[in-house]
Amino acid sequence: ATLAAQGHVVGILDADIHGPNIPKMFGVDWRPLQGGENGIRPIEITSNLRLISMAFVLPNPDTPVVWRGPLKHTAIKQFLGEVDWGNLDYLIVDLPPGTGDESLSVAHLIGQVDGAIIVTTPQDVALLDSRKAVSFSKMLHVPIIGILENMSGLHCPKCNHFIPLFKVGGGEQAANDLEVPFLGRIPIDPDVVQQSDDGVPYVTSRPDTEVSKAFETIAEACEKFLITHAELEASA
Repeated sequence: ATLAAQGHVVGILDADIHGPNIPKMFGVDWRPLQGGENGIRPIEITSNLRLISMAFVLPNPDTPVVWRGPLKHTAIKQFLGEVDWGNLDYLIVDLPPGTGDESLSVAHLIGQVDGAIIVTTPQDVALLDSRKAVSFSKMLHVPIIGILENMSGLHCPKCNHFIPLFKVGGGEQAANDLEVPFLGRIPIDPDVVQQSDDGVPYVTSRPDTEVSKAFETIAEACEKFLITHAELEASA
C-alpha cells in the first residue's frame, strides 16, 4: 500500500493458500474473479493496486483449503501465469511463515526473484524461523533485501511509556549475525489492528504516525536495493 501510495503500480499475490487474509485488510473479503482477453483479472483495490488471493476462489470465508503440495503449486502457478496483471512496477508475493511448499513454488516458478524481505518479531522463538528463512533464500539464490522487525515495542497511549512486549532488537541482531541488511522496526499500534479489521489500509488513513513513517522508510530502502541490484545485473 505504501508503494502504491507513492505512485507505483503494484500487484499483490496472496500466496498464503491456507490463510488468505490480505483481502480482508483491504476491505474486499470476497469478490468473484472474472476472465478477460488476457487471463483472469485481479481485483483492483485502487487504479494502481491489484490483488489476487485464494479468498476470491473459496465459496465463503470459513471454507478451509485442505490441499497438499502439488495442488498449492498449481494454484500459485495459475496466479502467476494466468492472471492479467498488466504492466506492474512491483509484484509483491505475501508468503506464510516458514520454508515450505509456497516459498519453494514461488522461487521456482518465477525463476529470478528480485528480492526477499524476511519479517520477524523480536523474540528468540520467532527469530529461529526467520534465520532459517534467510538461509533458505541464500540456498535458492534469492537476493535478500533485508530483515524487518515487526511488533517492535509499544508506546503506552496514556503515558507514552515504552513497553518491549516481545523484546526489541532481535531482528537487528539477526541481520548483523547473518550479514544481511536491517530494514527497520515497526512498533505495535492498536489502531493498526482496528484499521486492518475494518479493511482500511493503515498507511493511507494514518500517514503521519510512527508506524506509517516506518513503512515509508522501509519502502524507500526496498526501492534503493532493487534499483542498485538491477544496475549490478545490467553491468554484469
